[in-house]
Amino acid sequence: MPHRLTPPVVVMGVSAAGKSSVAESLAGILGVPWRDADALHPPQNIAKMARGRPLTDADRWSWLDTVGRELGAGSMGEGPVMACSALRRAYRDRLREHAPTALFVHLTGPPELLAARAAARKGHYMPPSLLPSQLAVLEPLEPDEAGVTIDVTPPVAEIAAAAASWIRRHVGDDV
Repeated sequence: MPHRLTPPVVVMGVSAAGKSSVAESLAGILGVPWRDADALHPPQNIAKMARGRPLTDADRWSWLDTVGRELGAGSMGEGPVMACSALRRAYRDRLREHAPTALFVHLTGPPELLAARAAARKGHYMPPSLLPSQLAVLEPLEPDEAGVTIDVTPPVAEIAAAAASWIRRHVGDDV
């Protein structure tokens, strides 16, 4: 049963940071549903990335609106936790237009670790060659954004527990 006070949460970061794994684990801790924003991309975005071409802002806006609506649907206190790159402040602002109470968990790590993880992934449409373009676009959370930055070097369970702990401190122990 979901906790009534869980706000929407976006687990953000570049490709291979572990967003989906952490989002799933965090949702389990919080007792809310989770979703991978990658599943919400239109087919043309997926095809473009699969060809090794980075998305432009124009490619992302309608997708971000779809993700934002999914987040906003949960703003009655039942999450969800969403794995979403949310690389730039403008993208996070777009998500907040739909889900003003959204919290952000920014997963970050050494570029070498992220590159090794990207190279080891099998069956993902996002090729490792796009990681540098994501790192170049990435804008870390700013002080006025409700969020926390967490290193991805520890195991997923520890990362999710740290995120849940921060959320509970930020929102209150009812979560």
